[in-house]
Amino acid sequence: MPRLYGFDNQALTRVRDQERQVVREAVGRIRAGQSQAEAAAWMTAEGHRGTMGGAWTSMTLGRLLDNPAIAGLERDPDSGELRETGREALITPEEFRWLQEHRPGRRGSVRSGQAREGDHEYLATGGLAECGECAQQLTGSRTSAGSPSYRCQTNFEGRGGCGKVRINAALLEDHLAEHALGELARPGAQAALELVRTKMGAEADQLRAQIADLEQSRGELAEPYAHGQVSRDAFVAADRSISERLKQARYQLRYLEQAVDVPVGGVEDLARWWDHAPSHSKRGLLVLLLEKVQVYPARARGVRDVDDRVTLTWRTAGTA
Repeated sequence: MPRLYGFDNQALTRVRDQERQVVREAVGRIRAGQSQAEAAAWMTAEGHRGTMGGAWTSMTLGRLLDNPAIAGLERDPDSGELRETGREALITPEEFRWLQEHRPGRRGSVRSGQAREGDHEYLATGGLAECGECAQQLTGSRTSAGSPSYRCQTNFEGRGGCGKVRINAALLEDHLAEHALGELARPGAQAALELVRTKMGAEADQLRAQIADLEQSRGELAEPYAHGQVSRDAFVAADRSISERLKQARYQLRYLEQAVDVPVGGVEDLARWWDHAPSHSKRGLLVLLLEKVQVYPARARGVRDVDDRVTLTWRTAGTA
């Protein structure tokens, strides 16, 4: 199977910087108003070829732009919802979602004239919300009726949860929004939030340095292996270990960056801002405010009360 354009290996753990720049330029052209065919023609005219050596066409570029891996995403095998992988990416998740919604000619885009059910942009996935019974991450999943929800999966990336928790996404997210904006009304909350942001910014800087060191270490593995100084098994084991650490570090970095980049103004401004803010900014504010959100099973089937099911752990001092 050919590698995915922009990546250096099948595991999608290393990118090719030159190809990443080509993809970013193509995406920028489409977002600026060019058609997919025009962007593909530009790629071919500039001498860029696909991984099999072929010229770019609207169809081949479309297949690449529809692959969530280019944005560090994957689709949940059960629900089909997008979730972050923590791997390196060619474009941002926000750019990928824009392409799915607005790219001319794509089925389901607002410019295609064909209806398509959009992905729900979950605000508390990625490690913020967890099962109150077993501490498993909650993931986005649609119910049999098609409603977006959070659930504790019994098998997520090899780490099985208890499967006892599911909650309607709108109910949980409205609950989080109400408490988050209410928290910002507390005296001193804004100042405490800035301290948290500063701390998380420092942690993000440390992770960037760690990622750079790991990438250098992985690059340095190749030379002794090429000279026969280490066995193939030792090389593969070391490369796998570094790749896993890189994946975890990138995942955590993206988690922190969401919070560091969120605007923090007056409570009134933030309340109005919340109604129109993009999902990634809302998610960032929640990450900045909350250390974790624990969700417990409902008392009975169909119960929609949220207060007695959700425990919030705040990052800022003096909150409850």
